[in-house]
Amino acid sequence: MSSVQTQMQALKARASTCTACDLAETRANVVFGSGDATAKLAVVAEGPSAADNHTTFPFSGPAGDLLDEVLAANELTRADIWLTNIIKCRAASLRGGVLKNRPPKASEIKACAKWLDGELTLMLPSVILCMGAPAAKTLIDRNFRITEERGVWFTDTHYAPFAMATFNPAYVLRQEGENFTALRQIVIDDIAEAVRKLQEPIEVPKLTLF
Repeated sequence: MSSVQTQMQALKARASTCTACDLAETRANVVFGSGDATAKLAVVAEGPSAADNHTTFPFSGPAGDLLDEVLAANELTRADIWLTNIIKCRAASLRGGVLKNRPPKASEIKACAKWLDGELTLMLPSVILCMGAPAAKTLIDRNFRITEERGVWFTDTHYAPFAMATFNPAYVLRQEGENFTALRQIVIDDIAEAVRKLQEPIEVPKLTLF
């Protein structure tokens, strides 16, 4: 096991007992990132689902099945990437005695930032692909608009030379008919673009005397 993988395991162990926000009271488990900690592609989404809350892995259940499909269309598996979320505990509120998913609060994202920071700082990815607007607002630009800026490369982000956003598979699953087919293809194409970007040589400015 590489030193990066060892350090990532230690970070995961620390995160598993985190009580920095109120989500610690309603979670079943902390859902830390998974995959290859030495990968050059990091895929970052919003937060754990109800299924993830029990399996402890990001993208379990139907959204995970769709993620596996769009990765496979690009000859990738989860083992080839680092897959994580901006928050590590399911954001949910009690409604009618049942826990229902809700968007994470700014305070929860802030409380969890140290874990995402730790993951990405250890990884040193070349490319970050944000799945959904919340991840893009956190990692690319707080005013990010996915309808207008999806598929656009950003080069002035903190954690990687290149960052881009695509749709979250959970959102794609909520579409029907032709809309579903079109958005699924967009995600496949965006992952292909991320893979292509990974294969580009990183341009290092040449120092000259003249």
